Amino acid sequence: MKFAIYGENVTVNDRMREKIEGRLSDLNKYVVIDEAQSAKVTVKVYGEEGLKVEVNVPTKVGLMRSEVVHEDFSTAVDLAIDKLEDQIRRQKGRLSRRHKDSLAENFYEEADEDNDTPVRTKMVFAEEMILDEAIMRMEMLSHSFFIYRDADSDKLAVVYKRNDGGYGLIEINE
Repeated sequence: MKFAIYGENVTVNDRMREKIEGRLSDLNKYVVIDEAQSAKVTVKVYGEEGLKVEVNVPTKVGLMRSEVVHEDFSTAVDLAIDKLEDQIRRQKGRLSRRHKDSLAENFYEEADEDNDTPVRTKMVFAEEMILDEAIMRMEMLSHSFFIYRDADSDKLAVVYKRNDGGYGLIEINE
């Protein structure tokens, strides 16, 4: 796996780079990571809270992502990699329970490039409602997003929870 390590408002020195590369290399024991792909790591100064470490790792089964804010760089990297390892363990468990023979192989050996079978397909009927009702339904269902047809504009829309605690809205032009 290749590494693309960037610093925003912080200089990434050799010691930091070695720490990130060493910890990310440990992921190879859990999942197949293509040698041509690059793991992208961004280190940012994040206000008074310290450093924010964002990690994106492309794998055969999809993109794994984590981000951690901590005052200590080394701890932030460790926590971010721990989150990725937890994601891998949970995903492996799901795949092995649902599709023992077909999809779980992606974690242990090279996958066939011709296999474009979706993991899960779900049809959604977009009911007509106003934004406040869509937010209420999303909260009642404990989902992170909700698809509906806006009563005012008659367009498909997606309301979602933002990391800062607020809500976002995506309107779809048909």
